[in-house]
Amino acid sequence: MQLVDLSWPEVAARAAHTPIILPIAAIEQHGHHLPVSTDSMLLAELIRRISKPLHGQAIFAPLMWLGNSDHHIDFPGTLSARPRHYLDMLGGLIDDMITHGFRRIVLLNGHGGNDIPGRQAIFEARQRYRHRSDLLLLFVTYWDCARPWETCGDLVQHFMGHACEWETSMMQCIVPDLVKEVRELETVSVEYGFAPSYRGWTSKDRTIPGHMGSPQYATPEKGEKLFSAFAEGVEKMIHQMIAWDGHSWNPDNVQKN
Repeated sequence: MQLVDLSWPEVAARAAHTPIILPIAAIEQHGHHLPVSTDSMLLAELIRRISKPLHGQAIFAPLMWLGNSDHHIDFPGTLSARPRHYLDMLGGLIDDMITHGFRRIVLLNGHGGNDIPGRQAIFEARQRYRHRSDLLLLFVTYWDCARPWETCGDLVQHFMGHACEWETSMMQCIVPDLVKEVRELETVSVEYGFAPSYRGWTSKDRTIPGHMGSPQYATPEKGEKLFSAFAEGVEKMIHQMIAWDGHSWNPDNVQKN
């Protein structure tokens, strides 16, 4: 179900036990070969694929296209909610959903820059509602829901980069006309350096063309395999939310009871 298609009484009738998915993405540079809407387009396609088999068992809020993209702001076309503003916005959305009666809430993420503020928003929300034992508050990035290199043996990358083999392949799969030639592009390392420390960075610290990874190895066939793997993983996670008994900490306990 799409939240925007429901009347408020319909929302109220379903809120208590129906998971609500809040999709969050971005508008930002994706190198020379992909449009700035890449993250939002990929997450929208993923939602399209998982919403049908769920048969009304979950509610999907409209996709939030504005993300935390300060690290890309040196590249024209990038739009960014500053980190603390973005954190407050996500926190407000979570508060809205809890006010409306939702108890099972997930921020479904499609942009790496949303990872830290998204997790923080979920953490802070749990502290605000620490008196509640009936809330399931989750954050997940869709590409963390599968290990596609295990079933797609021709993948060069075993991780998500930026405008990389994975994203480029998926864009070739759904909007090939928006993907420019990639065969002459070169691999740009995704390594941070100074591991295991986390180093503060901007995109221009790490890449000149804007991509990170190996887009030259992308194919639409790989894109379809990636979408299938991620859709299966996200759908499994949502089914865990549906099956949650309303109080257990570990979802494995739900399956055993």
